Order: sequence, then C-alpha cells, then structure tokens
Amino acid sequence: MFFYVKPIGVIRSPYKDVSECPFQGRFSQETFVLEIFPEYEKGLKDIETCSHLIVLYWLDRARRDSLIAVPPHDRKEHGVFSTRSPHRPNPIGFAVVEILEVKGRNLLVKGLDAIDGTPILDIKPYSSKIDCVEEAKIGWFEKAKEKKF
Repeated sequence: MFFYVKPIGVIRSPYKDVSECPFQGRFSQETFVLEIFPEYEKGLKDIETCSHLIVLYWLDRARRDSLIAVPPHDRKEHGVFSTRSPHRPNPIGFAVVEILEVKGRNLLVKGLDAIDGTPILDIKPYSSKIDCVEEAKIGWFEKAKEKKF
C-alpha cells in the first residue's frame, strides 16, 4: 500500500533550530506565518471566521526510527505513541493555533513549536465544543505531575 501526502504550504517561524523551540507550542507567544501555496488559496475561503485552527505539519527534521521516547516531564522511557515526541515513524506535528490575522494566503498565528520551513500537511477549524475532551488524561504524565508538585 502506498500513501502520498503533498504539503499545502510552509510554516514561517522565528525558530531556526530545534534547540530554540519550546516543548509545547501552545505556550509560545511568538508569531508564525502559515504560508499556503497559491494552488490551495481557494481552500481558505471563510477561514477568517475561525478563531483557532488545527495545524498538521510534517516534522521533516525528526528521526523516524524511534519507538521509545524520554519526555522532559519525567525523564523515563515511554512508548513513542504514548508521548508527543517529534521522533516517531511518521513525524506528524499537531497544534491548535490562534489566528491573529489573515493576509491573503498568509495566516498569522500563535501557538506553534515548528522550525522555519516546516511543511504544512493540512489545516482544519478547531472547536472547543467538538474537539475538547475535558476528562482526557495521559496517565504517566499525571503521575509525573504529582511527584513534582
């Protein structure tokens, strides 16, 4: 079976290297530009009515051979699928960003942790009524938080 994914744009970021990125983009106050390629511009119709977006992006500089990750929160090994490590078989990044401004096919947003030039795979509107699951938990993370606080 063959899957083909084609980027729809590129992220313009103040972060030029992985070492500059925060652990979670949600806490970044930096402004990013989602530069959508001209052939996808029509797909942005009504995007200005959204306050937040889900951005899916390809972590093109991540390793793809990792099945174990050591998150910064508790420094213990976990299976990569129970973490948000960028190093994974299919390094797809996921972020909920706030739209600050729409300038044609450029979306100014905040809430990312991507490096400059990262390919965008897709964008979707975020809805707290549809997408938020307030009782969701990551068990190992909850235990790590208890030990630190």
